[in-house]
Amino acid sequence: MLGLLTVGPLSDRFGRKTLVVMTGVAGGTLGIAKSFATSYWLYVTLEFLEAAIGDPISPIYTLAIEMVASKSRATYTTICMTGAGLGGILFALAAWMIPYWRTLLRVIYAPGLLAIFFIYLLDESPRWLLANGKKDKAVNIITKATKLNKMEKEENLNLISYEKDMGPSFTTVIRDTFKSTTLLKRFFVCSIWWMTGTFVYFGLIVNSTFLQGNKYLNFGLTATMKCVGNFCAGNIINKFNRKVPLIVGFVACAILCAGQPFLPRNLLWLQITNYMVGFLLSCTSFSIIYIFTSELFPTQSRNSMHALCSAVGRIGSMISPQTPLLMAYWSGLPTLTFSVVSLTAGLVTLLVPDTTDQSLPDTVCQAEKMENKILTDPPDSILYEKAT
Repeated sequence: MLGLLTVGPLSDRFGRKTLVVMTGVAGGTLGIAKSFATSYWLYVTLEFLEAAIGDPISPIYTLAIEMVASKSRATYTTICMTGAGLGGILFALAAWMIPYWRTLLRVIYAPGLLAIFFIYLLDESPRWLLANGKKDKAVNIITKATKLNKMEKEENLNLISYEKDMGPSFTTVIRDTFKSTTLLKRFFVCSIWWMTGTFVYFGLIVNSTFLQGNKYLNFGLTATMKCVGNFCAGNIINKFNRKVPLIVGFVACAILCAGQPFLPRNLLWLQITNYMVGFLLSCTSFSIIYIFTSELFPTQSRNSMHALCSAVGRIGSMISPQTPLLMAYWSGLPTLTFSVVSLTAGLVTLLVPDTTDQSLPDTVCQAEKMENKILTDPPDSILYEKAT
């Protein structure tokens, strides 16, 4: 939670690329340092620091959605997020093959040090550059994009650039965003999404260890479902928008979780199939939440609000490991709890607008206009999105 509340505002202030490099290298360094820990408290301290300053997911995701046109946004971010599922599969394989924890930590964290090369491999988000008065740099990146894609750049490229040398402080971002009742409502809805997403997603992963079979294979299977869920989310929201699929995903997951305790115990295949399909729906919904949340807030506060909603949502991931304790009262109580929470999240989704094919808002005013679906791509935005 601390990391998300720190990295998000820093990304809005100093740039997506800068934070991707810093957090990526910090995460790899702290992870390897944990493998040399000589005491429990040193290990816990390094674990805390890694979570606080070593997670690049939030800035890299924001960079991803700001680099592509609105019609390609869902497909592109879906492909990017598939890396998380593939990482889970590789982690399960590594843990199976390398039982000694110190060696395992060195193997899985060492690739994080390669993030230093993102200095040369990544471009900064043109949207962030424009929002912070760095028009020349944004034009250079767009020009580079047109050359790589063998396109002709408009001679009179007209891009809106806000005259600001640095991004706003975190308190300014929160104050300006929360002054809008519309964005405040979206924040509460998104917070419920994230709490539900983390609670159900991680809760189902934790409780999957109670399924019969090899624990490494079971963990790898859940990671595989994550990959499948990402692809499902990308294809579904391209055809059926954001809002309806998210509602259906929450409700369908709620139905399957509610039915899990009542399935015949002698039909193990049915129990596992129902459980994994429910988890697949949870993964799909979680993937939609990522992109939906990012599209509801303006550029200068996008990463901050995305990170803030995600940080609030970590309440769900903190509670989810405790759900197996509910089995002491009834074995089906954990999945029934997931069902109730998912259904609630599905209902509150009715309170926000669909953002499909709408240009990403740069200001609070533009974000508010999305409520009535009157925000369209202006000519300058079209030029930007064509180039990128």
